[in-house]
Amino acid sequence: MNDILVSIITVVYNGEKYLKQTIDSVLNQSYENIEYIIVDGASTDGTLNIIEEYNDRIDTLISEPDNGLYDAMNKGIKLAKGELIGMINSDDWYELDAVKLIVDNYRNNPSKKIFHGDRNDVLENGTNRIKKFHPSRSKFIYYGMTYNHPSMFVHKSIYLKQLYNIHLKALSDYEFVLKNLIQDPANFSYLPIAYVNYRLDGLSGGMSTKNILKEGYIARKNGGLSFTQNIFSYVFRLVVRIVY
Repeated sequence: MNDILVSIITVVYNGEKYLKQTIDSVLNQSYENIEYIIVDGASTDGTLNIIEEYNDRIDTLISEPDNGLYDAMNKGIKLAKGELIGMINSDDWYELDAVKLIVDNYRNNPSKKIFHGDRNDVLENGTNRIKKFHPSRSKFIYYGMTYNHPSMFVHKSIYLKQLYNIHLKALSDYEFVLKNLIQDPANFSYLPIAYVNYRLDGLSGGMSTKNILKEGYIARKNGGLSFTQNIFSYVFRLVVRIVY
């Protein structure tokens, strides 16, 4: 049954290198009832030419300047009509049955609102390694992101209450997950399968230690940690970065 509408959003800016693979992975899903939204940040390369090839199969296209990745994500979320919403950026791609796995999980667990799984990390040399979700709450809170955000499908009702913080460059997804985990951990449902492929060239890799720690502090504060917890996390992460 394909009665549940799933919205998938791709955010792209000058992403011609891998975009075709991303689009194909969405349009070729074994699950059919998908709304596909592409949010382009006014690309200047061949991105729009690639999108044009799929014009009749893309439900909504926005192409305009934005205020970064999370602003573009929010634009797509506001347009999404689906009961569940997934994000797949222009460097990444889904496995064939990704959406079906999520919808089946949702049907079996209708009280859950945030679905997530493992991911395949794609290294620069083309080899893969599995990045499994780490269930330690302490590691997530005090050290860093243990959830695989590219694997997440989020119920529309969650996004109606909270969007991504556009003032953070790289850790708004961490803030989003942290806030929801603290508010209601029962909303989360983990599927121990790698159904998304992720290229390791994310935004946080180009940030200085100072900025990463600063963003981490802000994200944890906004996410609901106490001052004491946040200071402990800041010092712990600083020591880890100095040592390693």
